[in-house]
Amino acid sequence: MVTPGSSLAGFQKYRASDAAKLTVDSLGCTVPPAMPGIAFLSGGQTEEEASVNLNAINQVSATFPIPWKMTFCYGRALQKSALRAWKGQCSQKKAAQDELIKRAEINSRASVGKYLNKY
Repeated sequence: MVTPGSSLAGFQKYRASDAAKLTVDSLGCTVPPAMPGIAFLSGGQTEEEASVNLNAINQVSATFPIPWKMTFCYGRALQKSALRAWKGQCSQKKAAQDELIKRAEINSRASVGKYLNKY
């Protein structure tokens, strides 16, 4: 995913649609059309940034033909909220499961460009 480097954090605002277009353009120059899919990592992004950026990428891909399936392979962006809710307490198991399901649903929607950011 093409996103601003850490030296630009807080200095320059960018829109997810900008990151999406740059990502798709970069992939178009480097990835063969025969590649079946691309799975993005969330590295350095918040959970929400990773979801919003993936969603924007899939919305760009809906406007003109792109030969790859764009999906996610998130670790932290799926687990962070769940771990925060769990706190290592058995009594928090349901809250952690609910958070994990919520993040999985968000990213599932984002992987087809249908995340509405309603959470």
